[in-house]
Amino acid sequence: MTRHFLRDDSITPAEQAEILDLAAQLKADRWSQKPLEGPQTVAVIFDKSSTRTRVSFAVGIADLGGSPLIISTANSQLGGKETPADTARVLERQVAAIVWRTYAQAGLEEMAEGTRVPVINALSDDFHPCQLLADLLTIREHKGELKGLTLSFFGDGRSNMGHSYALAGAMAGMHVRIASPEAYAPREDVVADAARIAAQTGGSVTLLADPREAAAGADVVVTDTWVSMGKEEEKLARLRDLGAYKVTGETMSLADPAAIFIHCLPADRGYEVDADVIDGPQSVIWDEAENRLHAQKALLVWLLKQQ
Repeated sequence: MTRHFLRDDSITPAEQAEILDLAAQLKADRWSQKPLEGPQTVAVIFDKSSTRTRVSFAVGIADLGGSPLIISTANSQLGGKETPADTARVLERQVAAIVWRTYAQAGLEEMAEGTRVPVINALSDDFHPCQLLADLLTIREHKGELKGLTLSFFGDGRSNMGHSYALAGAMAGMHVRIASPEAYAPREDVVADAARIAAQTGGSVTLLADPREAAAGADVVVTDTWVSMGKEEEKLARLRDLGAYKVTGETMSLADPAAIFIHCLPADRGYEVDADVIDGPQSVIWDEAENRLHAQKALLVWLLKQQ
């Protein structure tokens, strides 16, 4: 059966650890595996603009011996005359895997259903699982074992990053705190899924309205942009609603003295995070950005081995 990576819990906790181990190996020996040698082609489809996702997948596919085929939906039939399922049936005859950065999670689910090659969610409105693999790799590099660490996410808990931190953090056995106003809390079904996973791994997911309580003693402090692509009209309301959840020097002072700060980027400096935090000594955002490459290479290698 073809394996896909559509959300963070498309894999098991043990498989997550296996992929992270492989990512560390590939980071240490970048050109050691060539499963796409030939070269085989991987379709990388973009509904949204991108820097890190586009570069890391294109470079990673080339590192693995393959050829990245970058497709903009604005210049293809996908989303217009052709359904995701039909597009997948065309692509699977010619490519080794499909990567899609899109809006609706339902489109990814449709594309993957019955498709013979792996489909990877490179970002949707609901989840950003590739980013979480990179983030967990980064945290592990700086903090050692993931299990038992406290990770505090500040801002829009209903965002794709809020959902992915709940799921992926629980899978890693971490104690995830989501600090947000009640109206921005993660979806109940995602929290329930994360809680079920946490019961197996020893982790936890806690929703908090008080940002100071969320910051207290945290090992990892995380935020994300408050204004996602396609939602720019919400900026003024979000600045009003989420202002108390900005990550500042005070936030970091409440965390563990050895805490690290991560942000998936791009950052809206001065809004969700102060510049002195993002540029400060506890910030590991550039390691995190690089680790998109290594984590996604490991994911591709792992998925292709499941075929």
